[in-house]
Amino acid sequence: MRQCSSCDYIQFFLKPQHLSPKAPGFIRKGTETKDSSVCHLKTREPLLAGTPQMTQKESKTGTCPRPLGARLRRRPPLPNSSPRVRTPAAGGRLAESACAGLLSLPGSSRGPQARGTMAFIRKKQREQQLQLYSKERFSLLLLNLEEYYFEQHTANHIFCEGRQNERKTRGSLKICSKSVIFEPDETFQPIVKIPLRDCIKIEKQGDNGANSLFAKTRQGRISLVFSQVYFIKEHNIVAPYKIERGKMQYVFELDIAGKVEDVVETLLQLHRASCLDKLGDQTAMITAILQSRLARTSFDKNRFQSLSEIFKMECKAEMVTPLVTNPGHVCITDTNLYFQPLNGYPKPVVQITLQDVRRIYKRRHGLMPLGLEVFCTEDDLCSDIYLKFYESQDRDELYFYIATYLDEETEADRGQVIRHSHIAKNHITEHTAESYMLQWQRGHISNYQYLLHLNNLADRSCNDLSQYPVFPWIINDYFSAELDLSNPETFRDLSKPIGALNKERLERLLIRYQEMPEPKFMYGSHYSSPGYVLFYLVRIAPEHMLCLQNGRFDHADRMFNSIAETWKNCLDGATDFKELIPEFYGDDFSFLVNNLKLDLGKRQGGKMVDDVQLPPWASGPKDFLQKSKEALESNYVSEHLHEWIDLIFGYKQKGNEAIGAHNIFHPLTYEGGVDLNSIADPDEKVAMLTQILEFGQTPKQLFVIPHPRRITTKVKSLPRPSSQSASLADSPVSPGEESFEDLTEESRTLAWNNITKLKLHESYKIHKEAITGIAVSFNGSSVFTTSQDSTLKMFSKESRTLQRSISFSNMALSSCLVLPGDNTVISSSWDNNVYFYSIAFGRRQDTLMGHDDAVSKISWHNNRLYSASWDSTVKVWSCVPLEMTGTKKHHFELLAELEHDVSIQSV
Repeated sequence: MRQCSSCDYIQFFLKPQHLSPKAPGFIRKGTETKDSSVCHLKTREPLLAGTPQMTQKESKTGTCPRPLGARLRRRPPLPNSSPRVRTPAAGGRLAESACAGLLSLPGSSRGPQARGTMAFIRKKQREQQLQLYSKERFSLLLLNLEEYYFEQHTANHIFCEGRQNERKTRGSLKICSKSVIFEPDETFQPIVKIPLRDCIKIEKQGDNGANSLFAKTRQGRISLVFSQVYFIKEHNIVAPYKIERGKMQYVFELDIAGKVEDVVETLLQLHRASCLDKLGDQTAMITAILQSRLARTSFDKNRFQSLSEIFKMECKAEMVTPLVTNPGHVCITDTNLYFQPLNGYPKPVVQITLQDVRRIYKRRHGLMPLGLEVFCTEDDLCSDIYLKFYESQDRDELYFYIATYLDEETEADRGQVIRHSHIAKNHITEHTAESYMLQWQRGHISNYQYLLHLNNLADRSCNDLSQYPVFPWIINDYFSAELDLSNPETFRDLSKPIGALNKERLERLLIRYQEMPEPKFMYGSHYSSPGYVLFYLVRIAPEHMLCLQNGRFDHADRMFNSIAETWKNCLDGATDFKELIPEFYGDDFSFLVNNLKLDLGKRQGGKMVDDVQLPPWASGPKDFLQKSKEALESNYVSEHLHEWIDLIFGYKQKGNEAIGAHNIFHPLTYEGGVDLNSIADPDEKVAMLTQILEFGQTPKQLFVIPHPRRITTKVKSLPRPSSQSASLADSPVSPGEESFEDLTEESRTLAWNNITKLKLHESYKIHKEAITGIAVSFNGSSVFTTSQDSTLKMFSKESRTLQRSISFSNMALSSCLVLPGDNTVISSSWDNNVYFYSIAFGRRQDTLMGHDDAVSKISWHNNRLYSASWDSTVKVWSCVPLEMTGTKKHHFELLAELEHDVSIQSV
């Protein structure tokens, strides 16, 4: 029997007698995929001309993100910021609230590690797999800032009304809080959007005289007279919106004539709101209309998946996707989480089975504690639903119900058929920045994974472009023919923010900073904002960019044209301080290639904007990403990444340390920078919220003291005769014995081949993270294992069932052993403690707190406990059990302490 050091299986092997040389060795854990009934939310991208199209019935399954960039036009500029910037939107001890609200099941500590899974791309791929494409072209991205889609009606657009050549175009009429949108069924015809503020007259036709010849035929018609109209997606091609100005009249005929009066009354009410002079008054009136609609409706309990479901709670909330929020009702039962959109879009009900939930995060939205994000996967950047609540109490109550369910869920292995003799709890691990920091320090997770974990803990989400995950520029050389990762000059200085890398620019900024009145800030734009995220992703998310830019792409010379040009502008530009996004270190290079053949404009030299120009050292986009990943995981970056973490997530983010590091941004970007609830003026409140959402937000502070460096070691790798999947741990060599390195090449080959003769007898998946320790009871009946998922598990060899699962803390456990008598199991942990667990009584007996850093290994000999730690010591303890009230307690006495120069891995 042995454990695999890189996966979560325990395996039993038979001795290699009478075995075939082709007998299997280790069976490694594969990527776990699972089809479930969970409604994955997707951001549907429109199809271009010539691509397969969807049926209208299937169309209601996508999600959509937010409004026309009218908001950019209305956003008041930040004080002393450049008028050219329109949408800019760290060690050791934890800040007190740094990790509040993150819960995940054991096994999710690896977190979102799927590289290149952009929110836009991943959701589109899910739709393709589920065949959800439809010819429906409408998207919530067509709406304006804080605009809501209320209802739709099947209707005809009437051309040449009352004439002999009158004709009709069939489609769907959408009633929104600031506009009327007509989507023709024929995809070659454009979507028509009429802003309500531009309407001159809205009326029902057929009112003037009951004897009119046309009264009967006009009973279901609505007339709109307006001065401006938008035409969108003509021939179903994603392109800048076309605008037509001048006095016009459109007539729409509803299929159900009896609804005309209600629709006209609704439009007149919304028209009054859109025509109010002050933006704050507009928002207040539209919010009142929305809340009135929500108050008149409730969750339809006929949507429950089962009649036996037990209702827990219901509240109002909004579903958040990139640039969009969609209001509705949230309901949770004993088995499912539901969201029912007020408008039935993108589908009547979004349902998530609680059993499938793997991670939940409390989020800030608009710097307020109102968000909740739910993941049904362990390795996906994209969540299954992101909800924004109107009251933080509702968010906290829903979080409590989901967390309680996960804590009480019956543990069952989804990959193996294991029948449990006892019901065991699915212990939830509350992962902290400190626990991930320890894993990263020891090399258990990569730089990429660690940065994703920190972004998650700091409220960064792919569904919120104002808080999109932020990654650093790493490479400084985009002009050489070869990329030399052994040369420190190849890399950017990670100890400085982007704005401080150019000394001359920094001097100019410091002069302005000194002359600036309070509140002072050094940079007029942020390093992460919706505008910057979509700057990078425009080729895969063009509709989002059109939404953000008032229906237009940016000027061709300001687009993401070249890696080298973008880096140079970040170094030299007066207002450009942007960092990167995770996609630059992923596997999906589609954001660098104009696969959609978008017309992004023509540059001054006459060249059309197409694929992103790559540095000379990259042979193509795939090679560029591969070398970027290698740079991120290089020794130089591993040794200096903590300096960048100090700036973005750590102690140099705020206060005097931030001033000294030249790392000061506008106060509105920081958590606690403004209390929106205390602002009485509605205009000022809307302006503040708009700036917060579009200018960018600084991540939540995770560390308040300097972040420690990563422990980098050079490991000598042994040559292997073939690509064997098995791996061996280093073992001590007794005096007089040959070490593995002393063997001849022929002997090495023979040694490896002998390993493959071991025959796999049994394999059980009982952990969700790498197993760190294994021990067998003296009578051979039970196997005890510890894992990085923070659990100690007891497995019965006789009944082949998992009997117990114990969690002592939220940190990884590093090793375990069984004391003589089979009554007590001892386990060491990364939280610096050693735990004693009573098998007979099924509870923790004692805790030995004897080290200043993680305990890496423990051993027992002659009533002596030996504990090795990353604090560079091995301690010898006298452990005398005492009988106290029927349970065994232990008295510890330190007998000796052995010191090393570096941390200790084994004893």
